[in-house]
Amino acid sequence: MSLGPRLDFRQTQQLVMTPQLRQAIKLLQSSNMEVSAFVEEELERNPMLEREEGSAPAAPVTVEPDSFEAASSTTMGEEASSPIEADWSSSYESGDALYPASRGARADSWDEDGRSLEEMAGERPRSLRELLAEQARLAFGDARERLIAGQLIALLDGAGRLSVTDQAIADALGCEVGVVSGVRARMQRFDPTGLFCADLRECLAVQLAELNRLDPAMQALLDNLEMLARRDMVGLRRVCGVDAEDLSGMIAEIRRLNPKPGALTDGEVAPLVVPDVLMRRLPDGTWLLELNPETLPRVLVNRGFHATAHTGTRSKEDRAFIAEKLQAANWLVRSLEQRANTILRVAAEIVRRQEGFFRHGVGHLRPLILRDVADELGMHESTVSRVTANKYIATPRGTLELKYFFTTAIAGTHGGESFSAEAIRHRIRDMVNAETAEEVLSDDAIVERLRAEGVDIARRTVAKYRDALKIPSSVQRKREKSALVL
Repeated sequence: MSLGPRLDFRQTQQLVMTPQLRQAIKLLQSSNMEVSAFVEEELERNPMLEREEGSAPAAPVTVEPDSFEAASSTTMGEEASSPIEADWSSSYESGDALYPASRGARADSWDEDGRSLEEMAGERPRSLRELLAEQARLAFGDARERLIAGQLIALLDGAGRLSVTDQAIADALGCEVGVVSGVRARMQRFDPTGLFCADLRECLAVQLAELNRLDPAMQALLDNLEMLARRDMVGLRRVCGVDAEDLSGMIAEIRRLNPKPGALTDGEVAPLVVPDVLMRRLPDGTWLLELNPETLPRVLVNRGFHATAHTGTRSKEDRAFIAEKLQAANWLVRSLEQRANTILRVAAEIVRRQEGFFRHGVGHLRPLILRDVADELGMHESTVSRVTANKYIATPRGTLELKYFFTTAIAGTHGGESFSAEAIRHRIRDMVNAETAEEVLSDDAIVERLRAEGVDIARRTVAKYRDALKIPSSVQRKREKSALVL
């Protein structure tokens, strides 16, 4: 065998990611807002593209009930409430915000100055500091007080707290500490109430005083917030000098207050969830799915401009430029059409498999993985994953992300039907909500009840789901319920 350089011909195959293919994949996994922004950029860059006005979107899809409904009707319990409504209490405890969903409806309304809502929406929202500065100009006529107010506004943190002491501010401005304290006390009543406080206790006290509810019992409760965090209801009743019913009402009042009045007011606008797919039930019991026409970007190739430009072009470079732009325009139109059809197909398959959820509630949510939908539609799992990312569907049970319907499976006892992990979590919450002071369920008791309903689940899984739902342990729940009935 000789050693030396030589030339050989070899034939191999490899997958090449062309720029057009990368663009199609990016469009598939992008949200409707991102796709709209991308299309606007392409309309400015490519003269071969033009906006298609008044065209019909992709044809709607009708999903008929099938065996999936019959199978899901045997799952745990009837539940007619929306999962959005069911999640309200837990989202309040975790501090999450629930935002309304927009269906693209237009409101032809005008304000008292004659401006349309569209014009008002285009204005830059004023920040929290701008709103407070305007209130300070109206509240304080003295120049020294205005200077102190401006300093206090500048020192606010993101939650609306003021961590610097009055003495430090007075020393920095060269004035009496009493004047600073007086200005700060007046600014605590600014809108929103509860700003410029040193801690949570003072913030809640200011809001209660504004409501004329800061009595001695409520003040004692605020002075012992750590006991409330430990759910020491017996100790709180003793400290506040009230019975169980009054204590429950006081705690409910505190929960209605805003612990961080400056958190969502510093120029932030609550994001709107705009659904990509609209779903409604027809009189014959079937489901009609269609793409949201308000968010569907529609463009077409300007054939007339292409013919004119091609005829009047002489140089080879100009002809190459026109051919390149025409190819890019054709590819974009096909990519958008393919994206729309793929989203609609995947959404229809999800609705078909989760028929029981839409008719009966989250207790009938079935286990579903990407492979199930991919195999049924003849797609790759990665394609289904991209389609369901950042895509929302407006259903009779709320606007939900398509990924919401993909949940892990919990095996059934004796090889029976599997259950959705999301349905198990909601079943655990229902059990806890139905508890009485005499019968508080431990994790082992919840496991026994679930197994009696055909769910093969371990105790550690129940404990993990309970922690995720922010449900305290059985010992804490028993102590709290016992204190409230005494």
